[in-house]
Amino acid sequence: MLCLLTVFGPATAQPAYPSRPVEIVVGFPAGSAPDMVARTIGNKLKDELGQPVVVKNLPGASGNLAAAAVAKSSPDGHTLLLAGNASLVVNQHLFDNMGYDPVRDLAPVSRVVVTPNLLVVPPELPAKTLAEFVSLARSRPEGLTYAHVGIGTSQHLAGVFLENLAGVSLTPVPYKGGPAIYPDLLSGRVSACFCNIGTALPLVRDSKLRALAVTSLKRSPSAPEIPTLAEAGFAEADTSAWFGLMLPGGTPTAIVDRLHRALQEAMVAEMRKSFEELGMIVALDGSPAEFAKTIETESNYWQRVLKAKGIKAQ
Repeated sequence: MLCLLTVFGPATAQPAYPSRPVEIVVGFPAGSAPDMVARTIGNKLKDELGQPVVVKNLPGASGNLAAAAVAKSSPDGHTLLLAGNASLVVNQHLFDNMGYDPVRDLAPVSRVVVTPNLLVVPPELPAKTLAEFVSLARSRPEGLTYAHVGIGTSQHLAGVFLENLAGVSLTPVPYKGGPAIYPDLLSGRVSACFCNIGTALPLVRDSKLRALAVTSLKRSPSAPEIPTLAEAGFAEADTSAWFGLMLPGGTPTAIVDRLHRALQEAMVAEMRKSFEELGMIVALDGSPAEFAKTIETESNYWQRVLKAKGIKAQ
């Protein structure tokens, strides 16, 4: 036995995880809804993991740049992706080359929150209801404009659905992130936005914007006075956004499970309340395998919808 130990040496112990600060990469700029989600959970995960958790913003290509960067990073659990349904289920059916395969190159940990969007307009726009907004769009040959944060995002798809269902012309105006939209929206340079409820609702409460509808199938508990698109007959799908945590593909199962447990333990009443105050709904999807199934199911759904409507990235 002594001879064997001398020849082969003692077994090398695996380093404890995490062994250094953990980074959460977000595909949208600081101040955006996914950035807010990442920073909220990061503040709690650092206590559960015993290491600092930092947020890195890498905006661009509807979240694809961030997803591709994480997909190519080391699968050691120290680089996470806070991704939405755009980069995980929708974009693969819109873009010919995203730089990553969301199924092969990323490993699901857990969905975190679901967040509906609000159709908001400047108070000066002569439309106080969704019906008046549609009538106004029909009366203008050039239609109305609406802001969004990227092709394939829930903000973009909500506009496409309303345009098709209502038979109106809505010109999409892309922005690099949610915070960049508001100066133009507040000044009336853009007519409308299906903006995330977490960033739009405070401006509605301050009477700086007018909310016409919410994109979820049911009214939001945070704003029950705002009707849904479906109530006005202008919805056939829930175009709300959701965000979840992912790791690079090939990350050891033990690390995936460790992060999943840490997230579950971090989601205490205080953090749940923080999300609810932003109009977001906590949606932890059970196991990583169940989150993977959610991604698969929604991907198949949106593939059918986008193909039927002929929607592709410009």
